[in-house]
Amino acid sequence: MGFKIGLLGLGTVGTGTAEILLTPAGRHPLLTEIEIAKVGVRSPDKPRDVKLSPGLMTSDLESIVTDPEIDIIVELIGGLEPARSLILKAINRGKHIVTANKAVISRYGDEIYTAANQAGVYVLLEASVAGGIPVIQPLKQSLGVNRIHSVIGIVNGTTNYILTRMSAEGVDFADVLAEAQELGYAEADPTADVDGLDAADKIAILASLAFGGRIKLSEVNCEGIRQVSAADIAYAENLGFVIKLLAIAERHQSNNLQVRVHPTLVPKTHPLASINGVNNAIFIEGEPLGQVMFFGPGAGKGATASAVVSDILNLVGILKNSGNNGQIHPLYSCSHQDYCTVAPIAELVTRFYCRFICQDSPGVIGQLGTGFGKHDVSLESVVQIGFKNNCAEVVVVTHDVLEGKVRAALKEIGSQDAIADIPSILRVL
Repeated sequence: MGFKIGLLGLGTVGTGTAEILLTPAGRHPLLTEIEIAKVGVRSPDKPRDVKLSPGLMTSDLESIVTDPEIDIIVELIGGLEPARSLILKAINRGKHIVTANKAVISRYGDEIYTAANQAGVYVLLEASVAGGIPVIQPLKQSLGVNRIHSVIGIVNGTTNYILTRMSAEGVDFADVLAEAQELGYAEADPTADVDGLDAADKIAILASLAFGGRIKLSEVNCEGIRQVSAADIAYAENLGFVIKLLAIAERHQSNNLQVRVHPTLVPKTHPLASINGVNNAIFIEGEPLGQVMFFGPGAGKGATASAVVSDILNLVGILKNSGNNGQIHPLYSCSHQDYCTVAPIAELVTRFYCRFICQDSPGVIGQLGTGFGKHDVSLESVVQIGFKNNCAEVVVVTHDVLEGKVRAALKEIGSQDAIADIPSILRVL
């Protein structure tokens, strides 16, 4: 029994996927039973890096998802539309889905999974988070016996590259971003990466799997790295930290979730502190397992195509064993229907790093201490770093405290005449 694939998109990842499927020698023997039946592209006559049989390519993507001969649709066109509509149309025709599209899943996952469950088909998305790192299926299967406490990830290679360069060379964000764009590590419009939106899509997906409920993307607190300066990175270094853009999902004290993306001071002793360049890592803590970390390339042709084809292979294995009879394998499906309750960021309890530019006058540090104390914010350290434009530069690190209390204290402190600016407010892992 052979299985026919309809491949939507033949860009970087689509090409890598086709190359693996067309060269099965030395790989898993099930790959020999998979046939690329149709490939949907915008320009069929455009020269390609992969050799396909004549007549395989078409610009009519809808004809692929409605083709009764095709068993699995592999969606690699990205974006929200027409990806969403094509996925839903394929599901309604009884076809299984493999996708690398984190944006469409994080925004329309509820609609897509509801349709898939009703149709008795699978939607697999290993490639949607962290490129070639296998983390989706482990969360569904081997880690599924654990009570997950937290999922913390470096899941955007562009921002990790920028922060790594800033740390290594002492340069500011804008300079590294411009060079990253020249090298192709950052898009011409880097908003999704540097403002944390890409990471928010990914942590919404991981949180849904880890905690067994759907996540509303609008409830994911999202902050990017534009405000991180070379000065903050240097001060963090002196305090024993590195700064990373972390995507975090964890159980809140009230058993609600905290799901957020923001630049974070990470202790140098933490495993995530050593993840540099364009690499990704996901650090998971649960009971009884304890701690485990997945590390590797988070993007790129080979890494992402590897994850796509692994999903295709899993699907073929399931279908060969059970047949396409509408009975969904519980370890490969997304069966939860309810939404997780996500606590507002004001209820987060964590440590904070704050940098102040103060008038160089007696008692300023005392005023800072008094301002924090009025709002029950306990300080771990207060360090006067030096002078900048005739102002004193002071860095404060708090003990664990409710975010709402810190924000209230900073609002009051910032209104004082002695405080010229508060350029940085960062959370500490």
